[in-house]
Amino acid sequence: MAGELKLNNIRDNNGARGKIKLLGRGIGSGLGKTSGRGGKGQTARSGVSINGFEGGQTPLHRRLPKRGFVNIHRQELYELDFFKITRLKKKGLIADDGVVDRDLLIRIGYMPSYITGVSLIGNGKIDFTVKVAVTRASGKAKEMLAAAGGTLTIE
Repeated sequence: MAGELKLNNIRDNNGARGKIKLLGRGIGSGLGKTSGRGGKGQTARSGVSINGFEGGQTPLHRRLPKRGFVNIHRQELYELDFFKITRLKKKGLIADDGVVDRDLLIRIGYMPSYITGVSLIGNGKIDFTVKVAVTRASGKAKEMLAAAGGTLTIE
């Protein structure tokens, strides 16, 4: 395309559009008669789904044993530690008489709302008093919170 661009000389780059493969157009096309589908039978028809079919023998995916299970009572818990509580205090997101609980963590964007509970774990340090309301707490977290003068409520 030499010269300026005009409506009458716009075209695709070479090789941008290939020829459509026409099926069943005679022996000379290379895809005549059976149109590249082989002979007769199930696989020559549309809607074939024989993946995993082993000719009547029990398929491998049914011969192998099932493993494991999904616990339908499993509870999604957000892990809250003292690093996060200290960070919230430094940012001023916890009032002096405020409570760190699930609602606060969701409201400030620390945890997603689909998680049903909060688990307090004993990572980090705490050197101020704070009220914490959680679903469960580890033994070390309970000790650390009590030593700092905080109160723990298990919901």
